[in-house]
Amino acid sequence: MHRSILSIVLNSQNYALLDLSSKVEYALLALLELASHHRKKLPLTMSEISAKQPIPERYLEQILTNLRRVGVVQSLRGSKGGFVLVREPWQITILEIVTLVEGERKEKHTSDSPTLEKTLVYEIWEQANAASIEVLGRYTLQDLCQERETRAQQSPMYYI
Repeated sequence: MHRSILSIVLNSQNYALLDLSSKVEYALLALLELASHHRKKLPLTMSEISAKQPIPERYLEQILTNLRRVGVVQSLRGSKGGFVLVREPWQITILEIVTLVEGERKEKHTSDSPTLEKTLVYEIWEQANAASIEVLGRYTLQDLCQERETRAQQSPMYYI
């Protein structure tokens, strides 16, 4: 029995339909740290964030500057300065962060003479795209914080 190319590709362990860029990954990690300190109303410095997450400081600086520019974080100056979230973590969706970091997705133009086969492929791709948007829109920074706390409590601690 022959499997279709589509089923082989979709079932492959080495294939990611939706790829997470390092820029988005680092932004989410930095925002996760800021979200977990949001209740305390204490700003985090870039050094504190990069000490907790594997983000190069130069890259982190660019990411936080961009997030400040679009109004997700605020920078506070002074000896007790750093970065804080502008809004509550439950108000910031993962989809919003992906969109802000990567930019709006542009409509892909099909060729002037779309064939039946191209139309079928694009329809499936649009369904996959819509599903990914729905999932990313469902989760917030607060959800990530809660899930991290839950998993941290479940993992065993080893003391030497």
